[in-house]
Amino acid sequence: MKPFRFGIVAGFAPDLTAWTSQAKRVEDLGYDTLLATDPVGTADPFVLLGAAAAVTRDLRLGTFVLADPFRDARALGWQAQTLHRQTGGRFELGLGVGRPGAAAHAESLGREFPSPGERVTRMAETIAYLKRTADRPPLVVAGGGPKMLALAAQEADTVTFTWAPKTTEGAAESIVDRFRTLAGARLPDIELGLNLMAVGDEPSPGIARWAGVDVPELAAAGAVTVLPADPDRAAERLLRWRERWGITYVTINSGYAEPFAAIAGKVRTAGG
Repeated sequence: MKPFRFGIVAGFAPDLTAWTSQAKRVEDLGYDTLLATDPVGTADPFVLLGAAAAVTRDLRLGTFVLADPFRDARALGWQAQTLHRQTGGRFELGLGVGRPGAAAHAESLGREFPSPGERVTRMAETIAYLKRTADRPPLVVAGGGPKMLALAAQEADTVTFTWAPKTTEGAAESIVDRFRTLAGARLPDIELGLNLMAVGDEPSPGIARWAGVDVPELAAAGAVTVLPADPDRAAERLLRWRERWGITYVTINSGYAEPFAAIAGKVRTAGG
């Protein structure tokens, strides 16, 4: 089994001082990665990740995840390779086809937002271009549907499952099993990951607005997107998921950095 990695997804940067302070705090808490959304508020994630690299030493940095429809493959390859080289290999490139609501963002940029099938085809072309670069960062692909899972199985170094907020363990197991079958002989070389929404069962207006359902309801339903607040119980769940599904890369949004750090510490103490 692969060792665990733990990361923080950061989507808020009021200014560069606050962003770099956050990066240093994430490293001090013992996290493996700091991941920037696309965009971070209204900011370009590549600019902010460069700043984070300058104030950290071992922390890995990545995108979670770049919306491929908004990016030119050649420019993206240049940016990714620059961060990869300038950070001494600490950068990992996360790609996706765009989250719900991305059409409005595309319109603000003066760009069309392709259909789901066209977005997957375009992303496959982007990945093919990036893979022609000899010195490239690791590739993280976010996906949940059949086409994206198939693409990740063929091309990704890491796959992050994008499950619906209310996904139960039974539904998650079905998705993971499908992916493992698609990956075939490549499976041992692929890191499997998931992005959590919350720790505990306290209400979160931000999550409720984004997901259409609040944390208490998710916790009560046993959704895999929420961990118990008790670090021992949460660590037991993550260790069970690694044993059962092979998931070893776990991320969560920055609002839960402190409680999730305690859980990560328990997992590592238990041999994770």
